[in-house]
Amino acid sequence: MKTNTSLSLFDAALLRPALWASVTKLSPRVQWRNPVMFIVYIGSILTTLLWVHSMSFPGDTGMPPAFVLAVSIWLWFTVLFANFAEALAEGRSKAQAASLRGLRKETWAKKLDQPFHGAKWLPLQALDLRKGDVVLVEPHDVIPLDGEVIEGVASVDESAITGESAPVVREAGGDFSAVTGGTRLLSDWLVVRIAVNPGESFLDRMISMVEAAKRQRTPNEIALTILLVALTIVFLVVTATLLPYSVFSVSVASAGTVVSLTALVALLVCLIPTTIGGLLSAIGVAGMSRMMQANVIATSGRAVEAAGDVDVLLLDKTGTITHGNRQATALLPAPGVTAERLSRAALLASLPDETPEGRSIVELARRSGTDDSAIEGAHFVPFTAQTRMSGVNLPAAPNSLGVEPIVLRKGAVEAVRKHVESIGGSLPPAMARAADEVARRGSTPLAVAEGNRVLGIVELKDIVKTDIKERFAELRRMGIKTVMITGDNKLTAAAIAAEAGVDDFLAEATPEDKLALIRKYQAEGRLIAMTGDGTNDAPALAQADVAVAMGSGTQAAKEAGNMVDLDSNPTKLLEVVETGKALLMTRGSLTTFSIANDVAKYFAIIPAIFVSTYPQLGALNVMKLASPSSAILSAVIFNALVIVFLIPLALKGVRYRPIGAASLLRRNLAIYGLGGLVVPFVGIKLIDWVLVAVGLV
Repeated sequence: MKTNTSLSLFDAALLRPALWASVTKLSPRVQWRNPVMFIVYIGSILTTLLWVHSMSFPGDTGMPPAFVLAVSIWLWFTVLFANFAEALAEGRSKAQAASLRGLRKETWAKKLDQPFHGAKWLPLQALDLRKGDVVLVEPHDVIPLDGEVIEGVASVDESAITGESAPVVREAGGDFSAVTGGTRLLSDWLVVRIAVNPGESFLDRMISMVEAAKRQRTPNEIALTILLVALTIVFLVVTATLLPYSVFSVSVASAGTVVSLTALVALLVCLIPTTIGGLLSAIGVAGMSRMMQANVIATSGRAVEAAGDVDVLLLDKTGTITHGNRQATALLPAPGVTAERLSRAALLASLPDETPEGRSIVELARRSGTDDSAIEGAHFVPFTAQTRMSGVNLPAAPNSLGVEPIVLRKGAVEAVRKHVESIGGSLPPAMARAADEVARRGSTPLAVAEGNRVLGIVELKDIVKTDIKERFAELRRMGIKTVMITGDNKLTAAAIAAEAGVDDFLAEATPEDKLALIRKYQAEGRLIAMTGDGTNDAPALAQADVAVAMGSGTQAAKEAGNMVDLDSNPTKLLEVVETGKALLMTRGSLTTFSIANDVAKYFAIIPAIFVSTYPQLGALNVMKLASPSSAILSAVIFNALVIVFLIPLALKGVRYRPIGAASLLRRNLAIYGLGGLVVPFVGIKLIDWVLVAVGLV
């Protein structure tokens, strides 16, 4: 079951609970958390009481009871529609959480009394395991809880978590030793040390992460709420002064009637930013939900929002900027060495190298017609990360005068140089220059040696992704700086950085270097995003503002990050930033629309409540609304319905466009500012026509 399976926006499975939740959220304990909508809530109660009073004392309210009731009903609808938007957003996240809960099953584990394969094991329920326990997992067993592989190598089916059908390899040591509870072993066996207690597993954390009800408000959202509260207080004070002003005006002019409390409540509700106030919480919840649909688990809303404010991206070269599968493309012989001799030596030295690079050298040599027949008595030396070399020790040739075997080695230039120097040789200047030239082209040079003599250079080419340069250009237009992180030497790093179009690079990077670079940028006031999957990435992930850990990475990396990418795709970082930008753009766009659409309500309600005292205000009735009561009711109805029409936009988000801040502001004002001015004039007039047509005013 893939975790990012999502229901359509108006699926019945979401609508029914959301409709019920919109009613249950009418509790004052819920409403007071949203100050803007709390004012509407109080206004709804007040107009309801005024309607009850008008039924008993028809002349006291100054308005017909039917009109007061209509205003009261639509104010309640305004509150309910805002509750519905939030409940619908929460419902999508809760549906995702429910699908995750379906992955949890009662599992039996094989607990070992000693941490190695072959020890006695006892059957134990997963719920009885504790952090530090050691378990044996055999083919077709379900891994009981999250842990680290301490012995063995096996193929694991993680489709229940990631949705990917292809199995992954998990082994002791390295960056692929973490296993997730609920996944299934397909082959071989693993000895796993449990890393969490029951209820603290990755799946449990995923469920709690997507529970929208537990979402904390982000600093940006809090700041916007303060702005909305300030605007609400201003309009509240202004509206409160209109009653004594109306009493004074009527007494002086000896004409008209004092403005009613119902009309003042309607004016207040229409002027305060109810549109964005009603949708603000839904926008934040939907942002986390969209991350989940991208198969990225955000630990908090702060992480999603910070992604939208990021201005420096730290990106690994391999797998993110390049395809990550370096292939041998050329053999460069040393002076006096034939191409056939270099090809044969490179092939034999690469046979025990099981890395993709080693296999590509073998394939390149075979395509050139090099003999790959086995040599009797050969002793193969496999590639290791420590030696950075592979090779073979061959028996002395029949015509050789020596008695020592022939030693062939292939590996990193620096490693081969140290190897040949240790047995009395050296790296020829021509080969050093050839290696530098390969590095300048953005390729990786490997050296091949026979005994203490370097026979030549193998060029490995890692292809830069075709669309990555355009993506970086888009980010640059948005003011985001891209920095490539690589373990390559500076020449290779510089060449690839230039080809990919990144702004800067960090070559020969160590964990300490990454951490220092992040702190340097943060000291300049920048927000940093990065990805990582290994334990050595954990310090940098913990320091970064947006830290996306790979789902296939180590437990330390996932605990250090504030997001987890279940697809383990390093390029997902770009999508994370775009989703964060879309969240901020949605919030800004709807805030602009909400404030702009107040203008039409001025022209609708202000003339309506004072025209009896000041007939000249009738000139402001530019929409030619039928009557004062129709004008007030039309504005209130539009104010409620606009929330409903904007719910899809709040949940889906404004489409992300990679443009600069100035261009974004102009576009925002043109679409949502101008739209916020024009749409209410049209909408209020249409509602007025309908009210007149059905005889309600």
